[in-house]
Amino acid sequence: MTMRPLRLADMTWEEVRDLEETASLAILPIGAIEAHGPHLPLATDGLIAEAMAQAGAERLARRGYGCLLLPCLHYTAAPFAAEFPGTLSVGPGTVTAMVADLARGVARFGLDLALANVHLDPAHLAALDAAAATTEGRVIFPNITKRPWAPRLTEEFQSGACHAGQYESSVILAQCPELVRNEIRRSLAPNPASLSQAIREGKHTFDEAGGPRAYFGNPAQASTEEGRRVIDILGGILEDAVVATHAEPDRT
Repeated sequence: MTMRPLRLADMTWEEVRDLEETASLAILPIGAIEAHGPHLPLATDGLIAEAMAQAGAERLARRGYGCLLLPCLHYTAAPFAAEFPGTLSVGPGTVTAMVADLARGVARFGLDLALANVHLDPAHLAALDAAAATTEGRVIFPNITKRPWAPRLTEEFQSGACHAGQYESSVILAQCPELVRNEIRRSLAPNPASLSQAIREGKHTFDEAGGPRAYFGNPAQASTEEGRRVIDILGGILEDAVVATHAEPDRT
């Protein structure tokens, strides 16, 4: 039975109450408000996470999962970008507590919590790992920086030079093209500096990592077509992570 994903923020409390027999999973998109080059909006990670959540929910609905889409959590740990105007970074402990509390909240409705996350700051990822570890298996977190998920994404993503580059710019072009400053994007030279390598070397900011304008990769090569492919891949990752955790939906 295919079940249409529902948006919690659009529902009344009585409609949520009546979900008990149909819903099995809440999906939380998580982003950040942080610098994404001179051409992408501060909310880029949240916009990509929302696309991942929607694509994953639609896939899971075809498998019989009743999915409830939660509003995006836009504020998180973003120390790598903290030096740039507009970035709003909160402490990792705050993030862990918030996600754990949300997991406990949706558990009251009999739902597990799946995280649709594309923000890759190490402090943020550690906070989500901590939340998943403290909620008794009620949080499903596919960390796209690790196997088996990372190899499914683009070559630029796997290189580590992927913040506000071709990979992320493509998704925003596909999802909300009106927010891309295309004249600037097309003028940007490639920046092959790898964030993942910089992290391994102990760097702590975008500037230290070789990204003085808060972008890595090749945003000028972004395309709507690639963006659509990436959204589909991200949706598939979320779907497979949920299915791997729960072989069958709790409710159909």
